[in-house]
Amino acid sequence: MNKKQLAGKVANKMDLTKAEAERIIDATLNSITETLLKGEKIRLVGFGNFVVRSRKGRIGRNPQTGEKITIGQSKAPAFVPGINLKKAVKGK
Repeated sequence: MNKKQLAGKVANKMDLTKAEAERIIDATLNSITETLLKGEKIRLVGFGNFVVRSRKGRIGRNPQTGEKITIGQSKAPAFVPGINLKKAVKGK
């Protein structure tokens, strides 16, 4: 499912136009991004948590040459599913 299809489903359920639903989805995603950029977590009880995880720097190898390279520290967004989402996907 892409964003336009999601907006269509939201619009049908909430009696909105697709454009209104898409603006709501955009605002939600932008808010999630801004919050993660601040280093804060987002908790949606039962659905899941959005977090930023830090990875330590490490030594790796160039697969073509075998040369050792330094891979710097990085941050990555992550989603941890909540109990209700897990149960729904499992069919319980």
